[in-house]
Amino acid sequence: MKCLLIQPIHPSGIALLEGANVEVVQASAADMVTVAREIADADAAITRNAGLDRTAMEAATKLQVLGNHGIGVDPVDVDFACEIGLPIAFTPYANVQSVAELVIAHMLAIAKRVREADAAVREDRFDYRYTRDFRELSGKTLLICGFGRIGRRTADIAHAAFDMRVLVHSPSIASEDIEAAGFVPARNLDAALGSADYVSLHQTLTPRTRGLFDRDRLFAMKKGAALINTARGALVDRDALVEAVEGGHLRGAAFDVFEAEPPPADHPYLQSEGVLLSPHIGGSSEEAAERTAVQVAEAVLAVLAGRRPEHLINPDVWDRRRQCA
Repeated sequence: MKCLLIQPIHPSGIALLEGANVEVVQASAADMVTVAREIADADAAITRNAGLDRTAMEAATKLQVLGNHGIGVDPVDVDFACEIGLPIAFTPYANVQSVAELVIAHMLAIAKRVREADAAVREDRFDYRYTRDFRELSGKTLLICGFGRIGRRTADIAHAAFDMRVLVHSPSIASEDIEAAGFVPARNLDAALGSADYVSLHQTLTPRTRGLFDRDRLFAMKKGAALINTARGALVDRDALVEAVEGGHLRGAAFDVFEAEPPPADHPYLQSEGVLLSPHIGGSSEEAAERTAVQVAEAVLAVLAGRRPEHLINPDVWDRRRQCA
């Protein structure tokens, strides 16, 4: 059998596939035109943020499973996959610790002005230390939007390590469950924004959450607060975000995700010194990359062997999944 890697994965995942006598082939490029040309004889495929579109699926007449390396499946045509009975396996928990740690790193970088301090030393401005523009996380309030595994882990670290007060806005989670975890439910997002020093986004992208943080919500945030987004770029109105940061309403913002990746050269965040950027590295620590690659490879092998994997985006297709000779 053959597995097409649309984007690279950790060698441990490749070794697992090859150890099961699956030929692993790396796509020459991750764009869907190239993938559609190279996927025709693949029994399985593994993608990351490139996804898999309808045209590529139509070309993949032998494809029995798509492995999604990570949590988000926005670039995958899930509806068409369901239509043709293509199971999509994913890895919802492999990168939890890694992403949560990046949220904390971004919060610290904004609080301590890490980028600015580094630039000051390099530019012989050692007196920058006297600006008194540095903050502690200890005792501050963090608002978590989305209480899945990553949101929960971020809340745990913030509270245990920095004694932060944690508010949680997550409409799908009962208030009793949030309280049982040791945090404060925030059923009304708009009301909670005014009391949070840091807001961290952990929602999936849906019609309801797209553009959730528009200009009104960004300016409803506490003056001097900071916004951290490691979830999905489209949750935030990018022009309004730059306005809020450049105008001084927000202390800063940090983004690890963008609507289009990589962001185009004219993206407004690239022109804003107040927005800290990283190239979608949340789940890219060595440890998380290995866990994710191994888990997605195990799921792919399970499907190829006729076994249902633990985590499927579209579990309803399992009993009518496509099985190619």
